[in-house]
Amino acid sequence: MRAIFGLVLVAGLGLAGFAVYMAQDYVSGLNNRLARAEQASKPPFKVAEIYVLEKNIDYGDVLTPEHVRKVKVNGDALPEGTFTGDFELFPNDNKEPRMVLRQMERNEPLLASKITNPGEGAGLTSLLDPGMRAFAIEVDVASGVSGFLRPGDKVDIYWTGSVSIARAQNTENVGSSRRDVTKLIESAVEIIAVDQQAGGDITGATIARTVTVAVRPQQVARLGQAQYNGKLSLSLVGLGDETVADSIEVDQNALLGLAAAPAPVVEQKKEVCTIRTRRGAEVIEIPIPCTN
Repeated sequence: MRAIFGLVLVAGLGLAGFAVYMAQDYVSGLNNRLARAEQASKPPFKVAEIYVLEKNIDYGDVLTPEHVRKVKVNGDALPEGTFTGDFELFPNDNKEPRMVLRQMERNEPLLASKITNPGEGAGLTSLLDPGMRAFAIEVDVASGVSGFLRPGDKVDIYWTGSVSIARAQNTENVGSSRRDVTKLIESAVEIIAVDQQAGGDITGATIARTVTVAVRPQQVARLGQAQYNGKLSLSLVGLGDETVADSIEVDQNALLGLAAAPAPVVEQKKEVCTIRTRRGAEVIEIPIPCTN
């Protein structure tokens, strides 16, 4: 009897140990699967929360909380000027609102370059970098690239007018003439407004009367003088074109491939020196060598 009890006890202990082993193996496997599932659920990049547009918005609109929402994106590839979720986008309950400087579409990330600081207007002053000035150029269909110019485009500016050419002989000016020329005076100048529209949401061709460009004060003086004394024409620069235009000047002779007319040569008369003598009632001139 005792032998049977001993065998049962040993068998029970063996079964209990096996059960514990199986339970430990199951728990260990379950923990490993849970760890792998948790690791797989984590994105392979840093997550950031940014503001994006909830609806379309146009230039000059007031930015309100209804226009934006927060989304999670890859934090390792954020555009410059992105507003993150912890940024105070509407301080003081939006009592000094921000204005929209560019047309934006739904789900587009909100960037600092596309809105003003709190309380600032969306006028031209907000589009000018430090040291730059706004200058308006009168244009028509021909000089304004057929109305296809848009804010943000870059243009070369050409001047067409008449210039005076002095004609000289023996280093003394004896007269002048005029010739018509076309000359490149400014290269890759940025347009910030077309007529009274400074946003980039112009659709179709617009026959503008004025185009406003951003230039430095010295360029303002050059363009003002050029516009007063001749006609300005704009040439659109291609997107991403970083080439620097050389000095360009064309007149009628260069256009037609003609050589410039030489300056008129004035023939110098030979100086003759004489003395006068009287022979009776007759006065006679006798040539003599000239002396200084």
